Formats: sequence, structure tokens, C-alpha cells
Amino acid sequence: MTVLNSNKLLLVRQDLPRLGINLSPSTLLRLEAAGKFPKRVRIGAHSVAWLASEIHAHIEALAAEREAA
Repeated sequence: MTVLNSNKLLLVRQDLPRLGINLSPSTLLRLEAAGKFPKRVRIGAHSVAWLASEIHAHIEALAAEREAA
């Protein structure tokens, strides 16, 4: 994990599996483009990350959809 500022936590690709997100890079790109996964943040020339708050909100939304079904 990388800290963006005092209250914004960034998750790198290696952090996603521990949250149960085991998707290939191409699948993540496809879901992001379709608006079905939070968009990544560029943190360097060759590095990206995701805001932890957006990833957790995404997981909570998936759980809510499951409960509504």
C-alpha cells in the first residue's frame, strides 16, 4: 500500500488479491472502461494504483447487489 496523503490510501495491483480481486490486468482494464470497476490513478511513469476508498465502495456495492437479488 502507498499513502497519497493523510486520509487517502492507494492500493497497488499486488494489494487487490488480498481483497478478493483476482482479475487479470486486461480484465481490469475492460471493467474500468465499461465503468464497472474504479479507475486507476497514475502515480508514476509506469505505475498505477487505486484509491482504497473507491475499491472498498465497489466491493460494498457488489455485496448490496447480491442482497437485492
